[in-house]
Amino acid sequence: MTTADETLQQLKTRIEAETPDNITIRSVTFEGPVLVVYTPDVQAFAERDRLVSDLAKSLQKRLTIRPTPDALVPKAEADAKIRQIIPDEAGVTDLEFDSDVGEVLIEAAKPGMVVGRHGNTLDEIRTTVGWTPNVLRTPPMESSTVSNVRNFLTQERDERREILETVGRRLHRPTESDAEWVRLTTLGCCREVGRASFILSTPETRILIDCGDKPGAAGEVPYLQAPEALAAGPNSLDAVVLTHAHLDHSALIPILFKYGYDGPIYTTEPTRDLMGLLQLDYLDVAAKQGRTPPYESKMVRKALKHTIPIEYGNVTDIAPDIKLTLHNAGHILGSAVAHFHIGEGRYNVAFSGDIHYTDTRLLDGAVNDFPRVESLILESTYGGRNDYQTDQSDSERKLKTVINRIYENEGIVLIPAFAVGRSQELMLVLEEAMRSGDIPEMPVYLDGMIREATAIHTAYPDYLRESLRERILYEDDNPFLMDYFQQVDGGEEMRRDIADEEQSIVLTTSGMIEGGPIMSWLRLLGGEPDNELVFVGYQADGTLGRQIQRGQDEITMTDTADGRAERVNLRMGVETVEGFSGHADRQGLENFVRTMNPRPEQVLCVHGDESSTDQLSSALYQDMNMRTFAPKNLETFRFV
Repeated sequence: MTTADETLQQLKTRIEAETPDNITIRSVTFEGPVLVVYTPDVQAFAERDRLVSDLAKSLQKRLTIRPTPDALVPKAEADAKIRQIIPDEAGVTDLEFDSDVGEVLIEAAKPGMVVGRHGNTLDEIRTTVGWTPNVLRTPPMESSTVSNVRNFLTQERDERREILETVGRRLHRPTESDAEWVRLTTLGCCREVGRASFILSTPETRILIDCGDKPGAAGEVPYLQAPEALAAGPNSLDAVVLTHAHLDHSALIPILFKYGYDGPIYTTEPTRDLMGLLQLDYLDVAAKQGRTPPYESKMVRKALKHTIPIEYGNVTDIAPDIKLTLHNAGHILGSAVAHFHIGEGRYNVAFSGDIHYTDTRLLDGAVNDFPRVESLILESTYGGRNDYQTDQSDSERKLKTVINRIYENEGIVLIPAFAVGRSQELMLVLEEAMRSGDIPEMPVYLDGMIREATAIHTAYPDYLRESLRERILYEDDNPFLMDYFQQVDGGEEMRRDIADEEQSIVLTTSGMIEGGPIMSWLRLLGGEPDNELVFVGYQADGTLGRQIQRGQDEITMTDTADGRAERVNLRMGVETVEGFSGHADRQGLENFVRTMNPRPEQVLCVHGDESSTDQLSSALYQDMNMRTFAPKNLETFRFV
C-alpha cells in the first residue's frame, strides 16, 4: 500500500515533469484538501497564466504555490515596498507576514485596489518582494468576533498547520476496500425541528453533517452514541460538515472535541465566525439559567482551530472517496446546501440544510443546480399542506401597519428575532421604511448579539445580495449604520430608561424567547397594553415563544439574577407577521425540488414536525413521481 510520503513524492515527480526546466520544486505537502508546492520561482509560475490551473486539472488536486524562504525580501523592506506599490486610496489598515508559508496578509478598506486590474498589483507585489499576498477587506463595521477569530488563528498558526498536514495525509490516503455502498443514518431532526445530525458513510469514510441542539427541549441531543455515530470512537469520523451556524445545527459541535475528535470541520468562512459567536453565547445563556453547559469555551476555540473554510462552488476533497461542494442556501449569511460526490461517479447526495428559495433583501435564493443528485435530504420546516407564507412585500406592509398602530397608541414595539439573518433583514426593512416616510422615525434599539452579528455580515459582503453589497462597499450608504439603530450596551439600567421613554422599536434576542435579553424586556414592557410583542419568525414546539403565540398570558421565567422562578402577567398585545422566515414555505420547497435538473431519484424529508414531513413527502411523491420518505431518528438508509 502506498504511504502518504510515497504519494507526495510521486506528486512532486509529476509536477517536476509538467513544469518548465527553469522552475525548481523544493517540496510538496498536503494542508487539508490543498496540495502546497514550495518553490523559489513563484514569479515564473505567475508569468505562465494557465500553469497552475493545468497542474491542478492534471493532478486533480486543489493547488497552492508558495515561495521558499530564500525567495523572500526581509519583512521590514517588504512592508515598505508593498505600501509603495498599493495606492493610498486602497486604505491599507494592516500588513502581517507569515514567514513559514511566505504569505503577507493585506487588510484594506478597498481590496479591489490592492488586487489591481486583472491582478496586476498582486503580480507586482509578488515580483518585487517574493511574498504571496492574501487580501482581506477591512470590515465597514468593527466586529470583535471577526477580529478575535483572525487573531486567534494567527496566534495558533503553527498548531493549525500541523492539524492541516495531518488532515491532508488522512484524506489523501489510498482507498482500502473494493466494496461499494453508501449509507445514511439519521441521528436527529427527523419528524422534529432541531438537533440536526446525520452520518454519511461508505466502506472508506464516515462524515457527520451538522450537530445541533433542539430548541425548547434541554437535554434532547443527537444520538451521538448510536453504533453508526461515535460509539466506535470520535476519530472514526473523517470529517464534520456544517451547513450553517444556527444552534439547532451547530451548538454541539464542540462536544465532539470534548469526546476526543481531532478532525476537520468544513464550512464557509462566515459560518465559522458566526458559529463561534453563537456557541459562546449558548454557554453564557446556559450558565445564566443555572444549567450545566455541555462543554467549555476552550472546546469552541478548538473547533475554530480545526475549521477549514471553503467557498461556494469550490469542489473539495474531504476523504479519499468523497468530494464536497457548498452552494448558497439563502437562509442566513454563509448558509450552504452541501453536495457530496461519492466515488468516481458512484453516487451523489445533497443536504439542503435550511433553505430559502427566493431572493430576500439580504441574500440571494438557494442554489439547486447540480450536475447530479440521486438523493436529496430536504428540510421541511414549513412543509405542511397549509404552510404558505405571505409574500414578503405583503409582510413588509403588514409590519409597517402594525408599527404605525403601536406608535399612534404611544406604545413600544418589541420584536424577538434571531441575531443572525432575521434581524438584519428587519433592519433593512425598517431603514427603508423610515427613510421613505412609511413609518415615523424613531430609535431602533438592538439588544443581544444583533449588532455584532450585523458587523460580521458587513465583513463578508460577497455573501450578500449584489444591491446590498454595492451600498455597503461603494456608495457610502451602509444601511446598517443609519442613526436609527442604537446598541443597548448599558445593561438593565439602560433597558429601564428605554422602557420609560417615548415610542421606539426594540429588536432583541432570542427569537424563540428561550433566554437572553428578551426576558428582561417582557418584564419591563409586558404589563402595558399599549406595547406589543411582534413575532416575525418560527416558534418551535416547547419554546416559550410558541406558548405566548398560542395565547398564554401568564408565563414563568427563571432567567433572573438569583435563579428564582418569576411569574409575569402579559397584558401587552401579541401579533404575528408571517413572511420573514429564513425558511422556504411549502411552495418554495416544492419549487426547489421541481426545478432541479435532473431531479433526484429520492427525497428524504427532515427538519419538520411529523405532519409537515409526512405531508411534504406525500406531495412530492404524488406530484413528481419520485420515491420519498419521512424518516424517523436512528434509521439507516442504504443508497447503493
